[in-house]
Amino acid sequence: MAEHDLSREERALFNPAFTALVCVRAVQGYEKQYRSACPLPVAVTAAVMTLQPSIRTALPATLRTGLMNWLDENEAVRVAMSLNAAALAAVVRPGLLFALQSDVLRLQGSGLTVKPRAVTALKDGPEQSTAIQKAAHQLGRWLPSTGSISTVLTLLGVQA
Repeated sequence: MAEHDLSREERALFNPAFTALVCVRAVQGYEKQYRSACPLPVAVTAAVMTLQPSIRTALPATLRTGLMNWLDENEAVRVAMSLNAAALAAVVRPGLLFALQSDVLRLQGSGLTVKPRAVTALKDGPEQSTAIQKAAHQLGRWLPSTGSISTVLTLLGVQA
């Protein structure tokens, strides 16, 4: 999935400002759950996962769902990640850089924090963008629940 493989709608959706917001929502979810800076791979992985409709619609209803069991029941998630993770990470990186350059996200040690009161969710927009933001927030809270992010990435079938 190179950039030229994206439809015009996808290129418009995956612009740096929107992917920055998706990363911010993942970091906000992590900060809410763990009260600490969000590891960079969590923010990127959450954004990559949530930009894929097949993964977003398969997300569990509760954070209590175990990641390993969920992946066993949703093999298509591993397939989608193995096919799309590298290309989508290339789409997410400019957004992450934009968020850092505009001081919405800040580096704190080896993690990311959201500048206080810098961003709130966009609620008045296409249903798809709202669903993406909610999923990113959920994944920021849920992905690390299994353990280290390297374990999570291994379970997802991708490399850091």
